[in-house]
Amino acid sequence: MVFEQDKKWGFYVNNLGRNTIEKNKDYPSKDHLDNYVFTWEKGRVLDEFQIVLITSGEGLFESKETGEIKISQGDAFLLFPNVWHRYKPLKKKGWTEQWVGFSGEFAIQFLTNGFFNPTSPIIPKCNNIDIISYFNTLFKLFDEESFGFQRLASGICLQLMAELYNLKNAGYNIENLNSMVSRAKHHMYENINSSVDLIKIASELGVSYSKFRFDFKKQTGVPPLQYYLLLKIEKSKELLLNTNKSQKEIAYELGFESNYYFNRLFKQKTGMTPKQYRKLSENSL
Repeated sequence: MVFEQDKKWGFYVNNLGRNTIEKNKDYPSKDHLDNYVFTWEKGRVLDEFQIVLITSGEGLFESKETGEIKISQGDAFLLFPNVWHRYKPLKKKGWTEQWVGFSGEFAIQFLTNGFFNPTSPIIPKCNNIDIISYFNTLFKLFDEESFGFQRLASGICLQLMAELYNLKNAGYNIENLNSMVSRAKHHMYENINSSVDLIKIASELGVSYSKFRFDFKKQTGVPPLQYYLLLKIEKSKELLLNTNKSQKEIAYELGFESNYYFNRLFKQKTGMTPKQYRKLSENSL
């Protein structure tokens, strides 16, 4: 049961379950929750989000936005509010499913901010230890129903969504992507007082610059050059606040080509000049 106080939290879990459909059995099973029962012929429309994870077996998924799609072991699919859909295991295969349904203002932001889209609801290769662990934690919380379990569950569910989003964007190569971007970031930190050759970094990482730039932006949200410049700006803020060095000295120390360029970039990124930033910080003390 979801109480009004839980809804005010902004993200809450409506239902949670797991089920195994044996070969040649009808679907949905007879113990399917009444509020969520549907038939393949009619499908259904929900007023909430759901994540459905298929840990074994195969089946079909179809929605108004996608048409019919084959579902394989390890696939997860998202169900969206007010979007017609239907799904079922293949009779000759059956499947094991786990699901969690959720609602709230924060959940709606997944849609409005473009993180997830009804036109691409399938996320493959989700049958990993992290995803399974999140589901197991949710099951434990709802079995015990300890004080505040709904709020704790909302946090776990948000972590689950974050993991799904990472898988959706990085695909099968998430470990390599993490390693590549981490190494590039480390190189930028090590050379924050000089300059970096991004094409050379890409070459040392064994990829083309275009792929390096694409993957770096995919993980950080900004291209590598912008990330490097933002590092320099953050370092310059630290120097402005904690040293008596002049603006020109800081620009030189951080490897900017000129004091004019440093001043222009700082204002572009922060909305004020280095001098204004230092003065404002001094006045706030």
